[in-house]
Amino acid sequence: MPFIWIVEISHMTALAATRDSPLRPVANALHGHQNIALWLLLGPPLAWFVVFYLLPLFALLGQSVLTFDEFSMTVTHELTFDNFRTLITEPVNFDIFWRTFSMGVAVTIACTILGYPLAYYMARYAGGRIKGLMYVGVMLPMWASYIVKAYAWTVILSKEGVANWLVAGLGLTSVLDTLLAIPWIGGNTLSTSNIGRFLVFVYMWLPFMILPIQASLERIAPNLLLASGDLGATRTRTFFRVTLPLSAPGIAAGSIFTFCLTFGDYIIPTLVGPSGDFLGTVVYKYQGAVGNMPLAAALTLIPVLVVSAWLWLAKKLGAFDAL
Repeated sequence: MPFIWIVEISHMTALAATRDSPLRPVANALHGHQNIALWLLLGPPLAWFVVFYLLPLFALLGQSVLTFDEFSMTVTHELTFDNFRTLITEPVNFDIFWRTFSMGVAVTIACTILGYPLAYYMARYAGGRIKGLMYVGVMLPMWASYIVKAYAWTVILSKEGVANWLVAGLGLTSVLDTLLAIPWIGGNTLSTSNIGRFLVFVYMWLPFMILPIQASLERIAPNLLLASGDLGATRTRTFFRVTLPLSAPGIAAGSIFTFCLTFGDYIIPTLVGPSGDFLGTVVYKYQGAVGNMPLAAALTLIPVLVVSAWLWLAKKLGAFDAL
């Protein structure tokens, strides 16, 4: 048992054992039985985790092997693996997976490129007051409702929205029209294109990349940078050989949020972008509109497996140490 937990438990029992305290009998019973006290402390959160996370997850797995009767539009308890066979044999499912996965990777790369310079400045150059203001600026968008921000972006990216007005003011309308004409990323307007969807995702998850990178950069000992300079390395070489590798856990930690949140989202793909389904939207469609809960449950296992693999990779890169 960790030493700090033993100290805390002993401190709690000592406080409870004061004269005339109603908790004195409990403290006397727990004295010398730190393991029991520890389980009493951990029991409620572990029970919550089992009841509200593990049990629903296993229930979802169980529903994925049930049968959906398309004639009566009801779910029967006949066990089958046809739902998983459908996932593998239907080409449209591969398109949906690739569309969702590629967007998650693209958003993660963009958030890293945009967030790293800001995090670097916050960690290395910003003073106390400036750093505080930058913290507020980074976290300020997180104070607003997620749905409100998503709806606001549909107005910003509309044909008569602020984004088109700004592009026209800069004389870049022809450039925007060229981008929108590209088949995979374009569309009629920004609000109905994958470019617009990509911009909204980056806006939503960028703070989740900045803060872990900034925290990992502050953990780098300045002596390492001084030693690199004393050995003759330039500032550029020091950055790529010392700073960037040591801040990789922060990038990996940020990618947990940017990739996983994008991979499982269904609100932004519903409000912004073309009509192509994401995993989240197709699960919602099967579960809500069609009522095919077994197939929806089988589809849900795809992000569970992909996110689990991503978390394993991030852990190997030291992401959990940077959180």
